[in-house]
Amino acid sequence: MNVLTFEIPGDVQAQQRPRVTRNGTFDPKESKDYKSFVRLVASQIAPDELITEEIRLSIDVYRKIPKSYSKKKHQQAVDGVLRPTTKPDIDNLVKGIKDGLSKVLWHDDSQVTELVARKLYSDNPRAVVTLEWGA
Repeated sequence: MNVLTFEIPGDVQAQQRPRVTRNGTFDPKESKDYKSFVRLVASQIAPDELITEEIRLSIDVYRKIPKSYSKKKHQQAVDGVLRPTTKPDIDNLVKGIKDGLSKVLWHDDSQVTELVARKLYSDNPRAVVTLEWGA
């Protein structure tokens, strides 16, 4: 089994709805920029060849702890007792990351056969991505 774990620093940008105009459909600037950032981070650790097997993907999204939290709530958030239940939805956070990794680490999102995603709090916002593939 091959395992690759890496970190995408900073706030994770949720995938926004595509905009439809007379000129076609396009990604909003924030989503497009975030996918480019994910590609840049992933390209630094990418294997020599794209993964062709099925992939088990795990993504932990660490959201910034709200400043309004008391010391007690802040500590609960750090300990993982208190988890983010506010928007954006976890699937929208994961979508931007998956799109950014396509054609950098694997050929297509369809290769992901198992997905585990969690939203957590941290003083250090980031995403930790783990891929497992092969025999």
